[in-house]
Amino acid sequence: MTNTPTHNAHFERHRAAVLIPTYNNAGTLGAVLSDALTYTDHIIVVNDGATDETLAVLEQFPSLQLVSYSPNRGKGVALRRGFAYALEQGYDYVITMDADGQHFATDLPGMLQQIEEQPGALIIGARNLHQENMPGKSTSANKVSNFWFQVTTGLKGPDTQSGYRLYPLQRMGNMHYFCTKYEFEIEVLVRSAWKGIKVDWTPVRVYYPPPEERVSHFRPVRDVSRITVLNTVLVLVTFLYIKPRDLIRYFLKKENWKKMWKEEVLKADESNMRKAASIGFGIFMGIVPIWGFQLLVSILLSIKFKLNKALVLLFAHISTPPLTPFVIFASFLAGRIWMGQTAKDLVFSNGINFDTIRDNLLQYVFGSITLAIAGGLFAWATSWGILTIFRKGRRNG
Repeated sequence: MTNTPTHNAHFERHRAAVLIPTYNNAGTLGAVLSDALTYTDHIIVVNDGATDETLAVLEQFPSLQLVSYSPNRGKGVALRRGFAYALEQGYDYVITMDADGQHFATDLPGMLQQIEEQPGALIIGARNLHQENMPGKSTSANKVSNFWFQVTTGLKGPDTQSGYRLYPLQRMGNMHYFCTKYEFEIEVLVRSAWKGIKVDWTPVRVYYPPPEERVSHFRPVRDVSRITVLNTVLVLVTFLYIKPRDLIRYFLKKENWKKMWKEEVLKADESNMRKAASIGFGIFMGIVPIWGFQLLVSILLSIKFKLNKALVLLFAHISTPPLTPFVIFASFLAGRIWMGQTAKDLVFSNGINFDTIRDNLLQYVFGSITLAIAGGLFAWATSWGILTIFRKGRRNG
């Protein structure tokens, strides 16, 4: 079977290939390959342990680059092996298409255009989620996925579940992935964003056959469970590592201090009272004893009460290293007020450990709450006075 590719030169200039993972899609795979071959012969197919007539279909296209193995390992493994093979062949980008016929090869030129307009970006083909035959469960699942993607990356997008994607393999480098099934497509998005790779969207067409003709390997209970566990882990990593890491990196740059002072403290169209409340609330959240959840709760409540999120997060880090021991010690001292004759002294000769905190937990909890309230009120009053001096023309209400 021969085709005259119309965009081969573009694929070769960008060192790009089409990557198609397949598992038991013999009924649609031939048409997908025929359409893609009209644009390029740089096509990699990953046969993920198919047990149907897939191999017979592939034999009709001798120009394909084939990665084949058995048994079936899941879409995540198929994509990962496809990425590795593409890098070995010298490709910088791959455009992934599903083998079930829902993607149109006519969108390949648009994906190539994104390489020129946004080099090094990971581009997702955004589908029309309200078209005919679009499964209702897919629409709902996509909304949930979009929400958690925004929580873990801060990026808002229309479609995080589309398999039509442009992957910048060189930018992604040697990341080591953990997921093997459908949830891999969530993991790779989030971890690419964490790595600093730009994630963006471009419209694509999509075809969904009537329900009676639809073939899906998605297993609702198992796959949804995996996705739920993955999102839980990603959220924990986000707030326990990624957010603090990004904040530290941000403040290591001198120009960011100047920018924040001018834009967030002095020049933002915001009252002195609101800014002071944000600082005081940040101090309160940084001290209050909900370790591990302080940043998450700070973000949610700052949004709820319409506070300055940048100031809240900045001052909520008052209890992070190297200040942690001082905050804990001050909390124990403040707790003496409530404990009366049962108050204890915190001795550091053996360091701070869980046994020490357990033996003095009640005093610490009372004291940290007291210190959080007192520190928050003091920070609010002090910052309000300073802001009033530096921002004389700014309203205070």
